[in-house]
Amino acid sequence: MKTHDFWYDLPEELIAQTPLQQRDASRLLVLDRKSGSVAHKHFYDVLDYLNPGDCLVMNDSRVLPARLLGNRPTGGAVELLLLKDLGDKKWECLAKPGRKLLEGQNVIFGDGKLTATVVEVKEDGNRIVEFHYDGIFLEVLEQLGKMPLPPYIREELQDSERYQTVYSREIGSAAAPTAGLHFTNELLEKIRQKGIQTAFVTLHVGLGTFRPVKAENIHDHHMHAELCMISKETADLLNATKQAGGRIICVGTTSCRTLESLVNDDGTFEEGAKWTEIFIYPGYQFKAMNGLITNFHLPESTLVMLVSAFAGREHVLSAYEQAVQQRYRFFSFGDAMLIADIKESEE
Repeated sequence: MKTHDFWYDLPEELIAQTPLQQRDASRLLVLDRKSGSVAHKHFYDVLDYLNPGDCLVMNDSRVLPARLLGNRPTGGAVELLLLKDLGDKKWECLAKPGRKLLEGQNVIFGDGKLTATVVEVKEDGNRIVEFHYDGIFLEVLEQLGKMPLPPYIREELQDSERYQTVYSREIGSAAAPTAGLHFTNELLEKIRQKGIQTAFVTLHVGLGTFRPVKAENIHDHHMHAELCMISKETADLLNATKQAGGRIICVGTTSCRTLESLVNDDGTFEEGAKWTEIFIYPGYQFKAMNGLITNFHLPESTLVMLVSAFAGREHVLSAYEQAVQQRYRFFSFGDAMLIADIKESEE
């Protein structure tokens, strides 16, 4: 299967640069995964497609303000993007301009509350840096760091909380699990009042989520590793939902990848955590998920491949074509899709 099989044409003006004022006022394209039929709704209408006894699974990871702007002692500007906490105050980082940051060099952030020393230059160009500071690193980061917005968003974000879900709590992501950005606390309360359970998993989104597929054949692409976790409480709730005949609806591809990475062969769940490199593309047999709420993804991306595995490539690309025609907003701050067996779920 070729990477180009997952291409679609997207006018650049449809890439959403800012979030809507009201989270759940986004549009919602509802796709029946069996027939390919499409309905055009608003996100708050998602309530109509969820049944009592269903379980919504959400990724509670919180985005780290992982973009640090600083200077070398000589005055040159430097940007570090934190990728992975290695312990002992060391982080793997993406550095710009990389050619200027050699081993042993220092970087100063803000008024000197935070400094960093490059301790290693990796083969892939990433840097291992050791930070120097007083107090708690996350508190220093909250003061000095900026949100690491995707490269296709060029507008400055006015309110950093708009790149966090309302239920985020476990800090550690380099990017938001964006399907969850559409939920408000009020909508979640209505969902619970209807008898739909809500469960939380954690997958810390890595920068590799933006990495393009460069291999011509998708089977030659290697996924980046991401840490994902399921608690005992969530595992028990998912098992009870399945036993009672309810559906498991994942909010976002990160929730989907977490469940599909940690589900047992018999479809049951237990408490666990792992570094997952799961790559879901057409032909994959889903063991955990019955429905998916997701945003619109980049052409030829692994996320378009995952959605195509769930709903069929032809159905997905046709739905994307209709979304373009209907002038939907795309990517992180854009509109959403609900993919499920819709005829079973309509009231």
